[in-house]
Amino acid sequence: MWLSNFTLVLPDEVVSEGSVRVEDGAIAEIRPEPVASAAIDGGGRLLMPGFVDLHGDMIEREIAPRPNATMPIDFGIHELDKKLAAAGVTTAFAAVSFATESVYGHVRSLETTSALIEGINRLRDNLLIDHRVHARYEITNIGAAPALERLLNADQIDMVSLTDHTPGQGQYNNLQSYILSISERRAISEEMAAEIVAKRIAMRNNPEIEAKLKAIVALVLKHKLSLASHDDDSVEKVAEMHHLGVTISEFPVTAPAAEEARRRGLWTLMGAPNALRGQSMSGNLSALDAARAGLLSVIAADYHPAAFVPGIFRLADRVEGGLPAAVAMATGNAARSAGLLDRGEIAIGQRADLVAVEPGDINRIRATFRAGRFVYSDGTLHPLRALAA
Repeated sequence: MWLSNFTLVLPDEVVSEGSVRVEDGAIAEIRPEPVASAAIDGGGRLLMPGFVDLHGDMIEREIAPRPNATMPIDFGIHELDKKLAAAGVTTAFAAVSFATESVYGHVRSLETTSALIEGINRLRDNLLIDHRVHARYEITNIGAAPALERLLNADQIDMVSLTDHTPGQGQYNNLQSYILSISERRAISEEMAAEIVAKRIAMRNNPEIEAKLKAIVALVLKHKLSLASHDDDSVEKVAEMHHLGVTISEFPVTAPAAEEARRRGLWTLMGAPNALRGQSMSGNLSALDAARAGLLSVIAADYHPAAFVPGIFRLADRVEGGLPAAVAMATGNAARSAGLLDRGEIAIGQRADLVAVEPGDINRIRATFRAGRFVYSDGTLHPLRALAA
């Protein structure tokens, strides 16, 4: 099947009126001109690799859209699957948490998170896109270690990140601001919120934390999975995580932390919503500032997958290498950082995971392909003709 007359975003250049031939789910040929009798004429629209999302927090909202409204897990997975395909995501790592002390504790229990992970693995062969599991291990929640170890040994996990949301460091380095946030979200007094914060700080003193952490890391490395740190806020924290075996620094809080991560050869990941908005919702390092300084290598959906396309275009104006470099942050770089070598580029031999984008004031996704087959289309590219081919 030929996809003709597209503006191809290749790894190092943009080619107008190019064409891609798909065979057996992979890219078999690329030409710098239109071809006759193509299954699809792109009309000059952009053709990018499908987005590889290493950190998506959306599944929890699908199974618990409101605190007291719980939906079936299988239903939630299928609904998220459709939304991700429409957002151009072709490989998605659901970032699920074992963190019962968080504000989302009702869906981050050991039982619910384990069931969610097992549901993704059970359904993955019948979903539109390639779903994987990114397990977030909150290091103070040592009671979660046995469940995570069981799932790792059962090959149910594809990536692990180490998170430490102890107040007073990382994402929550401003204690007063964090206390006020808890007070507002839970509709409780500041005094009650301060007590919650004090208890969380005390949890960090548990002597079992380090031993459990090392055991989890050893298991992750044994299974040759990608290991990430989360909310690195200092040079020292980055050094500590790198020593453990971390290769991805997720959402570095400060520029010095991001600089140290890059100096040590770590992939640095930030949110596409941060790039789109131009600022972190927590007041931390801006993705645009990180990109300008050459400190950003990967972007993820975080909490809003539709931010990928507009985020890419904002980054394209600020990053060295322009649009191909910005696209790579959501595709090739993301794939390589997760150890996936078969996707993320429009190149011969790569999976034909592709996204057709209509440029304009609002850059719109017109179609998404997984292994050369439509998984989303708004009808603009005539999917029935393509499927018949």
